[in-house]
Order: sequence, then structure tokens, then C-alpha cells
Amino acid sequence: MESLLKLDNVTKVFSGGLFSRKKNVAVENISLSIERDRPSITALVGESGSGKTTIARLLLGLTSPTEGQVQYNDKDLNTLSRKEQKEFKRDVQVIFQDPFEVYNPFYKVDHALNLPIRRFGLTNSKEESRDLLEKTLRNVGLRPEDTLGRYPHQLSGGQRQRIMVARALLIQPKIIIADEPVSMIDASLRATVLENLRELNRDFGISILYITHDLTTAYEVSDRIMVLYKGSVAELGDVEPVIQEPEHPYTQLLIRSIPMADPNQKWIGSSSSGELPYFDASTSEGCKFIDRCPHATANCLNARPPLYKTADDRATSCYLYKESPIVGLPEMSRLPENNPVTS
Repeated sequence: MESLLKLDNVTKVFSGGLFSRKKNVAVENISLSIERDRPSITALVGESGSGKTTIARLLLGLTSPTEGQVQYNDKDLNTLSRKEQKEFKRDVQVIFQDPFEVYNPFYKVDHALNLPIRRFGLTNSKEESRDLLEKTLRNVGLRPEDTLGRYPHQLSGGQRQRIMVARALLIQPKIIIADEPVSMIDASLRATVLENLRELNRDFGISILYITHDLTTAYEVSDRIMVLYKGSVAELGDVEPVIQEPEHPYTQLLIRSIPMADPNQKWIGSSSSGELPYFDASTSEGCKFIDRCPHATANCLNARPPLYKTADDRATSCYLYKESPIVGLPEMSRLPENNPVTS
């Protein structure tokens, strides 16, 4: 199966600055493949500092990897011709996290919508442009008469976020990278935006890379999930088993941290097993999660656990599953041939 966009064993290291030798490994040996002909919704999940936004910037070509390659149509992004770069910018679109800061307050929202129409030559006349705008706005649940001709401050946060969805849809991309698209809008509007993303995938055949720290919305919208911790993959697979029966202790911690409407249920935080003294995991070659893991043992000190294939489409990076076969991340990051997309 041909990949449209792919991370191939990518590592990204940021330096500590002019007067600091300390380096920050934001992403380490990550592989991720988005297929051309099998539109899917993949969630990247993890707490702040897990590498989610760095992966988005790598896929968009906004930053270059320290090691590995970012590929579009099996070609390194850095080697694309001018024509291929234009195709890449049309095929890969982004929906930003903050709907309040992505608009120029001096322009009406029409400007943000008309710009891609002109840049990519989507229509041949002003009448066609207007018809295309109105049709696209209706596709995302907005009334053109209540939207066009207004400045950003005259619209709600939910309306502005849906305009971002409409702007991406105008171009008819192959992939939309949605970086925390509902984290800055009211809870009452999140369902609408999430449904917009599902419709883009279901009705228009657009793959979605959904980046979030919120496991609840990831479960609602995605087919597959990749759980990240400190720039590495902790667990990945179909979203249903990963959320319903998490295997990695970090994924279990994330699930237990979801607030429950039960005053008698206690929050279960992370705690050490007591077998190992606390230490800075960043100074060790062992498991990155060892200082927070309730199952840590001496084996976890010596080497990072590989990915263990615990089911046909499931892998976990934890020595608790060392009896399972070891599998490579590039193999597991692709949608299996026998796994239909369910969204």
C-alpha cells in the first residue's frame, strides 16, 4: 500500500540554546504512515511534552528531522521540486489549535477563505468562488449569510474553528493534520467540530491525523491510536482495545486520570513499586516511564523496552509483555491490509 505521507524512523533533537549544552530529544525513532487510498483517522495522544506537536511540524515541513526522513509520495520533503511542493501544500492541510489567533483581525473572514481559492486556481470567476464558499460553509454547518462579510471578532470561537475546517475542505486535501482542534472552544461546540472531522473522512475521503491530550475525544473520533510518552511510542493499535483495555502502564494512568461522575471513586495516580529509588529517567538508557511506573523492576533500568506485538494490530513498549514477539514500529504504524476503516 502506497504511503502519501510518512515518518521513517524520525528523531528530532532541540539544542538547549547558545549557552547550554543540554539537548532535548522531542521525538525519538518515530515511524508513522498515512496511506493514500485508505482514508483513516489516526489519533496521536499524550500529555504535554510527549512530542505530538513536534510530529505535526515535521509532517508539515515546518521543521526538519535530526535523523530519519519525512516523505511525501515516497520522496524526502527536502528534495521536492517546486511543482511537488505545491502539490504537497494542497494535499496536506492543517487545522490549528487556537481559533482566536489564526486570523488577521483587519481582514474579514472572506479573505482567509478566498486566499486558497486564488492560490490554487480553484475557480474561474467571482461567481464560482462565491458559490464554492457558500457550499463549503454549509458543509461544515455554517450559514453563509451569518458568516461572510464579518470580522473574526464578530464570530464565536466555534464559528472561527469551523471556518478553519471549511478553509481546509475548500482545497480538497488528502490529509488534514488537526492539532488540538477542540481544546480552546466550549464543550457544547466540540461535538460539532468532531462531527465535521468525521464527515471530512467519511464523505470526502480525507485522512485525519488528530492530535490531542484528550483520550475521550480521541476515542470518539479515531480508528487507530498512537500513545506517546516523552517522544517515544508507548502503545498503538485500534482505538477500541487500546482505550477499553490499555496495556502500557502510562496508557492505564491516562485512562484512570479521566474524571468520573462518581464522588466515591478515588483518583488513581502514579506511584513507584518501591523496588527502585527515584531517579531522573532522562539520564538512563532504560525505560522512560520507569520513574512513574508502578511495575518497574531492575530490568527496566538497563535498556529501553522494544515494541511487543500483543495482538494482530496491537503493540506495547513494556517488559510486562516480553513473552510476546518483538515487532518494528514501521510495520505497526501502517494500517493492516485486513483491517477495514470503520469511521
